[in-house]
Amino acid sequence: MTDTYVCIDLETTGLDPKRDKIIEIGAVRVEQGEVVEEWETFVNPGQELPKRIVELTGICDGDLSGAQPIREILPKLFAFLGENALLGHSILFDFSFLKKAAVNEKMSFEKQGIDTLKIARKYLKDLESRSLGALCRHYGIPHSAHRALGDARATAALYRKLAEEFYGKETEEGEKSLFLPKPLLYQAKRDTPLTIAQKEQLYKLLDRHKLIVDYKIESLTRSEASRKIDQILAEYGR
Repeated sequence: MTDTYVCIDLETTGLDPKRDKIIEIGAVRVEQGEVVEEWETFVNPGQELPKRIVELTGICDGDLSGAQPIREILPKLFAFLGENALLGHSILFDFSFLKKAAVNEKMSFEKQGIDTLKIARKYLKDLESRSLGALCRHYGIPHSAHRALGDARATAALYRKLAEEFYGKETEEGEKSLFLPKPLLYQAKRDTPLTIAQKEQLYKLLDRHKLIVDYKIESLTRSEASRKIDQILAEYGR
């Protein structure tokens, strides 16, 4: 069993690391089973937050306006993570966003991880839900839902509960034990900036249709710019 790791959780603008952005990071470093340090930060995504994310998390655009962009935060976060394995509830979700951000900044990010959701799915099949909130209620773990540090704290506590109850059964699994870190794999491509032609077309469309947008055109990637252009053309025409 692993008793030294960093439990991490992200809040994001959506569920797709190819399109959505990180807005908050929370991390809890655990050494020999004890919490020794915590780390949290807002992240400026360079765009207005979707209404559903504001309602879900309570995070608003004002909270993020003075935050640093992800490119400035990654070196600090990676220093905090060190060589430790990652722990998370559906850890590949969080890893995929961090991997995508790292690739965009030409940084290496390879990690091993432990997933409390996989453990719960194996041993708590009778529960109606194995969401983090449901599992925290099952074990009586205090939980500040949909905030990065609160979720990270709760996941670290959940891992301890799961280990107390089920680690003995996992010893027979050897290297396949779900309580041991496994390589986290996610293929990420680096985003490319929008082209000059896309930039000019967007400005022309916005001017022609008298539109005000909630994003900075210069910060768009090529794929993002293409989607924005298609959306405007579909709704307003040329």
